[in-house]
Amino acid sequence: MQQKTHKTNARSDRTTAKTDRPKTARGTRQTRVRNICVYCGSNIGTNPAYAAAARTLGRAMAKAGIGLVYGGGGLGLMGELARAVLAGGGRVTGIIPAFLSERERMLRDVDELIVVEDMHQRKKLMFDKSDAFVALPGGIGTLEELVEQLTWAQLGRHKKPIVLADIDGFWEPLRALFRHMSEEAFIRPDMAVQPIIVTRAEDVLPAIQAAAAAVPDRAEPDPALVSQKF
Repeated sequence: MQQKTHKTNARSDRTTAKTDRPKTARGTRQTRVRNICVYCGSNIGTNPAYAAAARTLGRAMAKAGIGLVYGGGGLGLMGELARAVLAGGGRVTGIIPAFLSERERMLRDVDELIVVEDMHQRKKLMFDKSDAFVALPGGIGTLEELVEQLTWAQLGRHKKPIVLADIDGFWEPLRALFRHMSEEAFIRPDMAVQPIIVTRAEDVLPAIQAAAAAVPDRAEPDPALVSQKF
């Protein structure tokens, strides 16, 4: 199945300028975490804190020189997040299936826009292009993407940090479900992958950078495994 890649001309000058920038805003070389995949809703939600968190995270990523990999839509939290990264001069890669390009109003003013055939290609590319994963509030699609990454980590398929941004307790019902699964012995203690839990968008990047820095390139432990329980 063929993929179609489209790079907008509107951002070509800014993109060229950023490719030569090797350091973050704090002057430290960004060697481990270059791109973060963020899963979030194509709706805005009822709580204004969700959109505020998306914008805060987007601004922080742009300031740190960390690229955003996301679902390519221009609506809801996806749109808020991507526009915040772009407004801060950051780099955005959008990956979207052709059949969702109208429904989610594909955001075209990005550095790289990849239109794929189906959801499987989308998720695989998002994984391949990212060094870590974040789940902001969202719906069934966001939940499915998050759980897939947890499953892959549980099965030893990757060692990339996974952060659950539990804004205003949004993810607490899911955390309760995971606890219930563990209590009922459907998640074995030796197989329990714990995402990094943060409650503020400001804490997402420090948590990811700490997790990535704590594990050498060839180490066995998975940075997705942390002491904090669900």
